[in-house]
Amino acid sequence: MTENEQRLLQRLQATFRVEADEHLLSMNTLLLKLEQADATEHRPTLVEALFREAHSLKGAARAVNRLDVEAICGSLEGQLATLKQGKGEISATLINDWSRALAQLGHLLAAESGPARPAEPASARQAQSVTTQPTEPARETIRISTSKLTTLLNQAEELLSLKFTAAQLNLELAHLHQEFGVWKKERVKLVRDLRATRRSRERRKTGISHYDNGKSSLHLDKVLDAVEGDELHLRLLDEKLRRLVKTSAQEKYTLSGMVDGLLDDMKQALMLPLSSLMELFPKLVRDQARDSGKEVELTMEGADLEIDRRILEQLKDPLIHLLRNAIDHGIEAIAVRRQKNKPARGNIVIAASPQDGNKIELSVRDDGGGVSLARVREAAVRLGLLSADAEGSEALLCNLLFESGLSTSPILTDISGRGLGLAIVREKVEKLGGSIVVESSEQGGTCFRLTLPTTLANFRGLLVSAGERQFVLPSSSVERVVRVPTSSIQTVENRETIELDGMTMAFSWLADALDIPRKMANEESRFVQTVVLGTGVRRIAFAVDEIVDEREVLVKQLGPQLQRVRNVAGATVLATGRVVPVLNVSDLLKSAIRQAPARAPDLIPDKTAQRRSLLVVEDSITSRSLLKNILESAGYDATTAVDGIDALTTLRTGHFDLVVSDVEMPRMDGFDLTTRIRQEPKLKNLPVILVTALDSREDRERGIDVGANAYIVKSGFDQSNLLDIVRRLL
Repeated sequence: MTENEQRLLQRLQATFRVEADEHLLSMNTLLLKLEQADATEHRPTLVEALFREAHSLKGAARAVNRLDVEAICGSLEGQLATLKQGKGEISATLINDWSRALAQLGHLLAAESGPARPAEPASARQAQSVTTQPTEPARETIRISTSKLTTLLNQAEELLSLKFTAAQLNLELAHLHQEFGVWKKERVKLVRDLRATRRSRERRKTGISHYDNGKSSLHLDKVLDAVEGDELHLRLLDEKLRRLVKTSAQEKYTLSGMVDGLLDDMKQALMLPLSSLMELFPKLVRDQARDSGKEVELTMEGADLEIDRRILEQLKDPLIHLLRNAIDHGIEAIAVRRQKNKPARGNIVIAASPQDGNKIELSVRDDGGGVSLARVREAAVRLGLLSADAEGSEALLCNLLFESGLSTSPILTDISGRGLGLAIVREKVEKLGGSIVVESSEQGGTCFRLTLPTTLANFRGLLVSAGERQFVLPSSSVERVVRVPTSSIQTVENRETIELDGMTMAFSWLADALDIPRKMANEESRFVQTVVLGTGVRRIAFAVDEIVDEREVLVKQLGPQLQRVRNVAGATVLATGRVVPVLNVSDLLKSAIRQAPARAPDLIPDKTAQRRSLLVVEDSITSRSLLKNILESAGYDATTAVDGIDALTTLRTGHFDLVVSDVEMPRMDGFDLTTRIRQEPKLKNLPVILVTALDSREDRERGIDVGANAYIVKSGFDQSNLLDIVRRLL
């Protein structure tokens, strides 16, 4: 074989792999339809279509010397030809044999090469037989590598940076023109004043010597002539600047239109219908249901909706996990379904529908037994995700299904029982900028709802600053932005919380979650800028130093060297050229939960502790002495009281900056003491820390209700926590 013939054969083999995948996918789909076809009149049509696919694949394999593929297709073709002649019948055994043959074809085609017969010169006719595909006469198409399209799309996306930069330059020019206009007005006033001064001096010659008057007038005339001489130059400069601003605006709009148009066209070139992904699932469902001894029918709706190919590639594994989960956990065994008066065959539906804001909702629902909330609670308690006496809503318990390691499966199998599948699903979905929730009813089955973007390149982001740095938060995960009074930040169980719309919400400093130093804040500031972030049912309010603005950003991946950086999903380049990290909201929520409880911000110098007077209220002499020693060792002046009444009397006769009180005390407990403090005008703003062994939810809520600023449980008490909270409240 000559070198040219070898190169031609290599091109034919590359084309064959693409064509063979299409034939194999079509054959799998036809085989499933043939298996489900009840009416005998439909079977001949399906057999004919399957025969043609096998015949075409056999011919293509022969053209590129793939004898292994040709042999299997020839066997299938012979069996189908027999059926076409009316000889033999279609049975479950025969369909299973064909299914195994197609699976073997898939393995062979996945390999880079197969056994080939002695090379033969490839003719133009052979090349035509490989590349020719049945197409619509009026539709012209070409086959191009998706990697090349992806490269073009990446280049088109890079133009977004140029678009953002053009907008920034136009804005700066507009500001410059505005500043020039203000200066020009001031100059006009100056010229007017100079002219008035010269006229006044010409009228006032009496009492001034001829020499002085002439010298002063000469200087004044020179200044005025110089200023007036610049008038023409300034008018020309103003006109040029005005034209430059106008041209810049026009260029910005033109460039924006061209970039947006090019990017949209490139995105459309890589948009694929969901059917290209969903066609893989019927066989998967059939095989797993058969292995599980169940009967399951898969229904697909909205498969014609188009979505970015890169998202489709990342969706494959999550959807496979959800389908396997539905078959293994959701759909009951045939006998159980019959006992419940359900059809023996279970049903799984994958439905897609468009949403506002270039988003798509993809739901996977089944008519199985639903999620057992009791088993979820049991597994969560076993893993330490819930306390034994904790109350959990249905939404909370369902959301725990996504926690790594949690499984309700009674036995460990190769498919389930490890508690990793749904955790992987949520991680992949959130990495795509989407969200997932689960709805379940023990009577109505289970439904997983995935909300996803249709494209990946750019999105709306909230630019914020924390510490000395700037970050971008995806707007899709930002529920609200609010200014929170610093006085409303309370500590419950050694963690900071705030109250929004009557709900207590976890509170964290973004700088702390990212493990970077906080920016020194103004001690007189009474409010904190807060961003509420959430995914699923999780909500945490993050304090930031500044909310800059909301803008469109182009997200760039970090590269293979930084595939997984905690809290960071990617990066973007601002119009000013500054590189800013795009934060991963799911990671942020986990980091905020894991961070050290309520550590004090470095806002108040330690020397202020020497000027603070604290009251310790504790009936136990041992605990009272311990607290007094801890506070005095930290530089505070600590006074003690034995119960609530003693404390109230002491507070009325002296001055104190903070109260640390036990709850369970004779005569007046800590709850009643806090209530009385809040009722007295002189004491109502006095910070109160409750330190107690009462750790039930009701006691914590009561502490908040009576107005305590912090609630420390003795079981988790250490002196650093107490001192940190004291510093923050002071």
